[in-house]
Amino acid sequence: MDLSELEELARAFARGDKVPSEPRHASTVVLLRDAADGPEAYLLRRVKGMAFAGGMHVFPGGSVDPDDEDAEIGWAGPPAAEWGRWFGASPGLARALVCAAVRETFEECGVLLAGESADHLLEDVSSDEWEAERVALEAREQSLSQLLARRGLVLRADLLRPFAHWITPEVEPKRFDTRFFLAEMPAGQACRHVGGEADERVWARPQAAIDQGLRMLPPTHNSLQQLAGYPDVRSALDDPREITLVAPKLVVLPDDTVKFVVPGDVDYPTSDPRTA
Repeated sequence: MDLSELEELARAFARGDKVPSEPRHASTVVLLRDAADGPEAYLLRRVKGMAFAGGMHVFPGGSVDPDDEDAEIGWAGPPAAEWGRWFGASPGLARALVCAAVRETFEECGVLLAGESADHLLEDVSSDEWEAERVALEAREQSLSQLLARRGLVLRADLLRPFAHWITPEVEPKRFDTRFFLAEMPAGQACRHVGGEADERVWARPQAAIDQGLRMLPPTHNSLQQLAGYPDVRSALDDPREITLVAPKLVVLPDDTVKFVVPGDVDYPTSDPRTA
Protein backbone atom coordinates (compact mmCIF):
# COMPACT_ATOMS: atom_id res chain seq x y z
CA MET A 1 0.00 0.00 0.00
CA ASP A 2 1.48 3.36 -1.04
CA LEU A 3 1.35 6.67 0.81
CA SER A 4 -1.56 8.11 -1.17
CA GLU A 5 -3.71 5.08 -0.32
CA LEU A 6 -2.90 5.43 3.37
CA GLU A 7 -3.77 9.13 3.24
CA GLU A 8 -7.17 8.36 1.75
CA LEU A 9 -7.77 5.74 4.42
CA ALA A 10 -6.85 8.29 7.10
CA ARG A 11 -9.43 10.72 5.70
CA ALA A 12 -12.07 8.00 5.56
CA PHE A 13 -11.27 7.00 9.13
CA ALA A 14 -11.53 10.64 10.30
CA ARG A 15 -14.96 10.93 8.65
CA GLY A 16 -16.13 7.78 10.39
CA ASP A 17 -16.44 5.83 7.14
CA LYS A 18 -13.94 3.21 8.32
CA VAL A 19 -13.44 1.39 11.59
CA PRO A 20 -10.09 0.01 12.76
CA SER A 21 -9.32 -3.66 12.33
CA GLU A 22 -8.41 -5.73 15.37
CA PRO A 23 -4.62 -5.93 15.80
CA ARG A 24 -2.92 -9.30 16.15
CA HIS A 25 -0.47 -9.87 18.99
CA ALA A 26 3.07 -10.26 17.69
CA SER A 27 6.67 -10.49 18.87
CA THR A 28 9.84 -9.06 17.37
CA VAL A 29 13.41 -9.82 18.42
CA VAL A 30 16.35 -7.47 17.97
CA LEU A 31 19.33 -9.81 17.78
CA LEU A 32 22.58 -8.07 18.75
CA ARG A 33 26.22 -9.04 18.49
CA ASP A 34 29.44 -7.26 19.44
CA ALA A 35 31.71 -6.08 16.62
CA ALA A 36 34.94 -4.08 16.47
CA ASP A 37 33.16 -0.73 16.15
CA GLY A 38 30.27 -1.47 18.50
CA PRO A 39 27.15 -3.64 18.58
CA GLU A 40 25.41 -4.73 15.39
CA ALA A 41 21.74 -5.62 14.85
CA TYR A 42 20.36 -8.28 12.52
CA LEU A 43 17.94 -7.08 9.84
CA LEU A 44 15.89 -8.91 7.20
CA ARG A 45 14.55 -7.31 4.04
CA ARG A 46 11.07 -8.67 3.45
CA VAL A 47 10.29 -9.79 -0.10
CA LYS A 48 8.65 -7.08 -2.19
CA GLY A 49 4.97 -7.60 -2.74
CA MET A 50 4.29 -9.08 0.69
CA ALA A 51 1.07 -7.86 2.29
CA PHE A 52 2.88 -6.29 5.23
CA ALA A 53 6.16 -4.35 5.06
CA GLY A 54 7.15 -5.67 1.64
CA GLY A 55 10.59 -4.40 0.64
CA MET A 56 11.24 -3.11 4.17
CA HIS A 57 14.12 -4.00 6.49
CA VAL A 58 12.74 -5.47 9.71
CA PHE A 59 13.83 -7.47 12.73
CA PRO A 60 12.87 -11.16 12.95
CA GLY A 61 9.38 -11.68 14.29
CA GLY A 62 5.76 -12.47 13.60
CA SER A 63 2.30 -13.11 14.96
CA VAL A 64 1.53 -15.11 18.07
CA ASP A 65 0.28 -18.60 17.23
CA PRO A 66 -2.30 -20.47 19.36
CA ASP A 67 0.33 -23.13 20.09
CA ASP A 68 2.52 -20.44 21.70
CA GLU A 69 0.07 -20.37 24.61
CA ASP A 70 1.03 -23.88 25.82
CA ALA A 71 1.57 -23.56 29.57
CA GLU A 72 3.45 -26.89 29.67
CA ILE A 73 6.47 -25.59 27.75
CA GLY A 74 9.87 -26.09 29.38
CA TRP A 75 10.96 -22.71 30.71
CA ALA A 76 14.06 -21.11 32.26
CA GLY A 77 14.12 -17.48 33.33
CA PRO A 78 11.65 -14.86 34.53
CA PRO A 79 8.16 -16.37 34.88
CA ALA A 80 5.31 -15.40 32.57
CA ALA A 81 3.75 -13.20 35.26
CA GLU A 82 6.93 -11.10 35.39
CA TRP A 83 6.93 -10.70 31.61
CA GLY A 84 3.31 -9.72 31.88
CA ARG A 85 4.18 -6.99 34.36
CA TRP A 86 6.86 -5.63 32.04
CA PHE A 87 4.67 -5.70 28.96
CA GLY A 88 1.29 -4.90 30.49
CA ALA A 89 -0.16 -8.29 29.56
CA SER A 90 -1.80 -11.24 31.27
CA PRO A 91 0.54 -14.10 32.23
CA GLY A 92 -0.97 -16.26 29.48
CA LEU A 93 -0.44 -13.66 26.79
CA ALA A 94 3.03 -12.86 28.10
CA ARG A 95 4.01 -16.55 27.88
CA ALA A 96 2.71 -16.67 24.30
CA LEU A 97 4.66 -13.52 23.39
CA VAL A 98 7.93 -14.94 24.73
CA CYS A 99 7.30 -18.27 22.97
CA ALA A 100 6.50 -16.45 19.71
CA ALA A 101 9.73 -14.47 20.04
CA VAL A 102 11.82 -17.63 20.37
CA ARG A 103 9.87 -19.56 17.74
CA GLU A 104 9.98 -16.79 15.13
CA THR A 105 13.71 -16.27 15.66
CA PHE A 106 14.31 -19.94 14.96
CA GLU A 107 11.94 -19.99 11.97
CA GLU A 108 13.34 -16.83 10.33
CA CYS A 109 17.02 -16.96 11.33
CA GLY A 110 17.82 -20.52 12.37
CA VAL A 111 18.76 -19.27 15.86
CA LEU A 112 17.24 -21.14 18.81
CA LEU A 113 17.29 -19.65 22.31
CA ALA A 114 17.01 -22.92 24.18
CA GLY A 115 19.16 -25.32 26.15
CA GLU A 116 19.18 -28.45 28.27
CA SER A 117 18.86 -26.35 31.45
CA ALA A 118 19.02 -22.77 32.70
CA ASP A 119 22.81 -23.06 32.56
CA HIS A 120 23.06 -24.51 29.06
CA LEU A 121 22.56 -22.95 25.61
CA LEU A 122 22.51 -24.84 22.34
CA GLU A 123 25.46 -24.16 20.10
CA ASP A 124 25.29 -25.38 16.50
CA VAL A 125 21.71 -25.84 15.23
CA SER A 126 22.55 -25.67 11.52
CA SER A 127 22.66 -29.40 10.75
CA ASP A 128 20.23 -31.05 8.36
CA GLU A 129 18.51 -32.61 11.35
CA TRP A 130 17.91 -29.24 12.98
CA GLU A 131 16.84 -27.73 9.68
CA ALA A 132 14.17 -30.41 9.41
CA GLU A 133 12.97 -29.38 12.88
CA ARG A 134 12.84 -25.74 11.83
CA VAL A 135 10.89 -26.53 8.66
CA ALA A 136 8.38 -28.63 10.62
CA LEU A 137 7.93 -25.80 13.10
CA GLU A 138 7.46 -23.26 10.31
CA ALA A 139 4.88 -25.53 8.64
CA ARG A 140 3.03 -25.90 11.98
CA GLU A 141 3.60 -29.65 11.90
CA GLN A 142 4.87 -29.32 15.46
CA SER A 143 4.75 -26.66 18.17
CA LEU A 144 7.72 -25.13 19.94
CA SER A 145 6.60 -26.85 23.14
CA GLN A 146 6.56 -30.25 21.41
CA LEU A 147 9.97 -29.67 19.85
CA LEU A 148 11.58 -28.70 23.15
CA ALA A 149 9.94 -31.54 25.09
CA ARG A 150 11.04 -34.17 22.58
CA ARG A 151 14.58 -32.81 22.62
CA GLY A 152 14.71 -32.47 26.41
CA LEU A 153 15.20 -28.69 26.20
CA VAL A 154 13.87 -25.60 27.94
CA LEU A 155 13.16 -22.18 26.47
CA ARG A 156 15.79 -19.69 27.71
CA ALA A 157 13.55 -16.73 28.57
CA ASP A 158 16.42 -15.32 30.65
CA LEU A 159 18.29 -14.49 27.43
CA LEU A 160 15.58 -12.06 26.33
CA ARG A 161 14.98 -8.51 27.55
CA PRO A 162 11.80 -6.42 27.16
CA PHE A 163 12.51 -3.50 24.85
CA ALA A 164 9.44 -1.78 23.37
CA HIS A 165 5.73 -2.00 22.59
CA TRP A 166 4.24 -0.61 19.36
CA ILE A 167 0.82 -0.92 17.78
CA THR A 168 0.03 -0.33 14.10
CA PRO A 169 -2.01 2.84 13.33
CA GLU A 170 -5.78 2.37 13.15
CA VAL A 171 -5.93 3.26 9.46
CA GLU A 172 -3.79 0.28 8.42
CA PRO A 173 -5.86 -2.68 7.18
CA LYS A 174 -3.37 -5.15 8.67
CA ARG A 175 -2.48 -4.30 12.25
CA PHE A 176 -0.17 -5.74 14.90
CA ASP A 177 0.16 -5.20 18.63
CA THR A 178 3.87 -5.93 18.88
CA ARG A 179 6.20 -6.40 21.81
CA PHE A 180 9.90 -5.97 21.04
CA PHE A 181 12.63 -8.01 22.73
CA LEU A 182 16.42 -7.72 22.82
CA ALA A 183 18.68 -10.77 22.73
CA GLU A 184 22.37 -11.40 22.27
CA MET A 185 23.35 -13.65 19.39
CA PRO A 186 24.26 -17.02 20.96
CA ALA A 187 27.91 -18.00 20.71
CA GLY A 188 28.29 -21.03 18.47
CA GLN A 189 25.11 -20.36 16.50
CA ALA A 190 24.80 -18.44 13.24
CA CYS A 191 21.99 -16.60 11.50
CA ARG A 192 21.15 -18.52 8.35
CA HIS A 193 19.31 -17.74 5.11
CA VAL A 194 16.20 -19.78 5.83
CA GLY A 195 12.52 -19.36 5.06
CA GLY A 196 11.09 -17.52 2.08
CA GLU A 197 9.98 -14.18 3.53
CA ALA A 198 13.32 -12.33 3.19
CA ASP A 199 15.56 -11.69 0.19
CA GLU A 200 18.38 -9.93 2.05
CA ARG A 201 19.88 -10.33 5.51
CA VAL A 202 22.45 -8.04 7.07
CA TRP A 203 24.27 -7.35 10.31
CA ALA A 204 24.63 -3.60 10.67
CA ARG A 205 25.54 -1.05 13.31
CA PRO A 206 22.32 0.74 14.27
CA GLN A 207 23.43 4.19 13.17
CA ALA A 208 24.95 2.85 9.96
CA ALA A 209 21.66 1.17 9.05
CA ILE A 210 19.90 4.50 9.51
CA ASP A 211 22.56 6.46 7.58
CA GLN A 212 22.38 4.01 4.67
CA GLY A 213 18.75 4.99 4.17
CA LEU A 214 17.39 1.46 4.46
CA ARG A 215 13.60 1.39 4.07
CA MET A 216 12.17 0.74 7.52
CA LEU A 217 8.93 1.12 9.39
CA PRO A 218 8.98 3.67 12.25
CA PRO A 219 9.34 1.07 15.05
CA THR A 220 12.45 -0.39 13.40
CA HIS A 221 13.95 3.05 12.80
CA ASN A 222 13.16 4.15 16.36
CA SER A 223 14.64 0.96 17.83
CA LEU A 224 17.90 1.47 15.95
CA GLN A 225 18.05 5.08 17.13
CA GLN A 226 17.70 3.91 20.73
CA LEU A 227 20.45 1.32 20.30
CA ALA A 228 22.92 3.54 18.46
CA GLY A 229 24.54 4.96 21.58
CA TYR A 230 25.48 1.73 23.34
CA PRO A 231 29.17 0.73 23.34
CA ASP A 232 28.47 -3.00 23.55
CA VAL A 233 25.69 -5.57 23.68
CA ARG A 234 25.86 -6.06 27.44
CA SER A 235 25.19 -2.39 28.17
CA ALA A 236 22.14 -2.46 25.86
CA LEU A 237 20.77 -5.59 27.55
CA ASP A 238 21.37 -4.40 31.10
CA ASP A 239 19.94 -0.90 30.71
CA PRO A 240 16.66 -0.90 32.71
CA ARG A 241 13.56 0.18 30.75
CA GLU A 242 9.96 0.96 31.49
CA ILE A 243 7.92 -0.28 28.54
CA THR A 244 5.32 2.21 27.34
CA LEU A 245 2.91 1.56 24.49
CA VAL A 246 3.65 3.68 21.41
CA ALA A 247 0.56 4.08 19.22
CA PRO A 248 1.36 6.09 16.06
CA LYS A 249 -1.49 7.71 14.17
CA LEU A 250 -2.14 9.25 10.78
CA VAL A 251 -4.11 12.42 11.47
CA VAL A 252 -5.89 14.71 9.04
CA LEU A 253 -4.95 18.34 9.63
CA PRO A 254 -7.32 21.29 9.03
CA ASP A 255 -5.82 21.86 5.56
CA ASP A 256 -6.69 18.21 4.67
CA THR A 257 -3.07 17.09 4.66
CA VAL A 258 -2.23 13.85 6.46
CA LYS A 259 0.56 13.67 9.03
CA PHE A 260 2.19 10.75 10.83
CA VAL A 261 2.40 11.47 14.57
CA VAL A 262 3.43 9.67 17.74
CA PRO A 263 2.59 10.45 21.38
CA GLY A 264 4.23 13.73 22.37
CA ASP A 265 3.91 15.34 18.93
CA VAL A 266 1.94 18.60 18.82
CA ASP A 267 -0.72 17.19 16.49
CA TYR A 268 -1.16 13.89 18.32
CA PRO A 269 -4.89 13.65 19.20
CA THR A 270 -5.88 13.54 22.85
CA SER A 271 -9.24 11.97 21.96
CA ASP A 272 -10.85 10.05 19.11
CA PRO A 273 -11.82 12.69 16.50
CA ARG A 274 -14.88 10.63 15.54
CA THR A 275 -16.38 10.92 19.03
CA ALA A 276 -14.97 14.22 20.32
